[in-house]
Amino acid sequence: MGKKGYLALVLHAHLPYVRHPEQEYFLEERWLYEAITETYIPLLKVFERLTGEGIPFRITISLSPTLLSMLVDPLLQERYLRHLDRLIELADKEVGRTYHTPFHEMALIYQEQFRDVRRLYQQEYQGNLINAFRKFQDAGRLEIITCAATHGYLPLMMTQPEAVQAQIAVAVNQYKKFFGREPTGIWLPECGYVPGIDDILKKFDIRYFFTDTHGVLFASHRPRYGVFAPIYCPSGVAAFGRDPESSKQVWSAKEGYPGDFDYREYYRDIGFDLDFEYIKPYIHPDGIRVSTGIKYYRITGRTNHKEPYVPAWAKEKAAVHAGNFMFNRELQIKYLNTLMDRPPMIVAPYDAELFGHWWYEGPQWLEYLIRKITYDQDTIELITPGDYLQRFPCNQVARPCTSSWGNKGYHEVWLCQANDWIYRHLHMAAARMIELAHNHPDAGGLLRRALNQAARELMLAQSSDWAFIMSTGTMVKYAVSRTKTHLLNFFRLYDEIKYRYLDEGWLKWLEEKNNLFPEMDYRVYRREDVHKQN
Repeated sequence: MGKKGYLALVLHAHLPYVRHPEQEYFLEERWLYEAITETYIPLLKVFERLTGEGIPFRITISLSPTLLSMLVDPLLQERYLRHLDRLIELADKEVGRTYHTPFHEMALIYQEQFRDVRRLYQQEYQGNLINAFRKFQDAGRLEIITCAATHGYLPLMMTQPEAVQAQIAVAVNQYKKFFGREPTGIWLPECGYVPGIDDILKKFDIRYFFTDTHGVLFASHRPRYGVFAPIYCPSGVAAFGRDPESSKQVWSAKEGYPGDFDYREYYRDIGFDLDFEYIKPYIHPDGIRVSTGIKYYRITGRTNHKEPYVPAWAKEKAAVHAGNFMFNRELQIKYLNTLMDRPPMIVAPYDAELFGHWWYEGPQWLEYLIRKITYDQDTIELITPGDYLQRFPCNQVARPCTSSWGNKGYHEVWLCQANDWIYRHLHMAAARMIELAHNHPDAGGLLRRALNQAARELMLAQSSDWAFIMSTGTMVKYAVSRTKTHLLNFFRLYDEIKYRYLDEGWLKWLEEKNNLFPEMDYRVYRREDVHKQN
């Protein structure tokens, strides 16, 4: 007997391109190292265990092109191993320091965890996590989708559609390079959509994307099934809307599972708690205290008072919460099933880094959920958007409304008083890049290298991460510096190309420093329709 409805778990894995060969230790590169240690490898371990036991599952995960570029970069791979070695050394010291304290059990867990991560990373995966993810896609367990090239915020780039087309073209080519197939879907950065983006996606045979709830609910025609079935844009590309109920239970730190008092407290780290001289070798060389990933306290309550973390309590809560999530989805699906002429689909998208990094127990919760869905119920089937469209190719036609996720849902995070100054420069740079591509239809040699690097610098400046960081008020200096640096690099390249004076030494340095997308072809910015590169 078939299931009554479907659950689509969607994980969005993305980090901005942070690579600084000019310095041996760069603070922001830790974003990647922490994500690998705390999120990507723990998730892969979950997938390995489930697959090894023959437990069927289907999950959608987007791996952004900038993340893919960093995961295969030899410099970052080497630095990550050195980072792990320092972490293991610290964990070994912590096992001794915490002996006969309530923290000793967790110290032993961290020691084993970090050593296991290093073994898996170097021996099992040979430093290439992309192949590890690809294995599960080829086995039919994951549906890996793409994202815009540098996570550019597409709605605010539509003044020059060629710039949006370039972001998509590069992303599709990057995906094909690593996964040997075309992407079926895309995660629009920040779920940002305006009419017209889907027409560009159609040119690249992308079949679906996601919006926040109101993107579908306030579509040009009232969606017959709400967000529990996709709608087709007039272009034929499907839009899947986020289910707010399932999202809130996992996202919300106050009302959702991650805020449970028995879970690990993210903001208490030994990098800030311990004596400076003891922790000094494991933080920033300039003496800046940073998170090490070793945390001994549970959330405990709403006050600053924190008590020791008890792994057994947290494990039990993860199982309880997985059961609760499944129970709520069962009730939801059974109710919706009485109102629809097809099985309802619940789309539950999350940032992948929530699982393990922000919410330490997240991968454990996910594994419990998949096991419970497999053995403890007969209502829900795990599915991907691609699977759904194959089973139900006939869907309502309506155009989603302009929308995003984030505060208030209509671009405010990425266009506000803190970051609005960047757009006049980004638009000017995009217009000039289009001009260069038009004026040099088939350049070669040094000129071609300069044009390709100009395209890279523009895309790096367009990353939505910089505007997001400015709006949240964290690491603002770095975000402003990255935006300005890439724009200045672009405008200098533009002038050198236009006035026929190319500084090859500077260009070579730039190519080595900002080296993402080695197959970049500047012609993706041509004014005529952009075609997929071979």
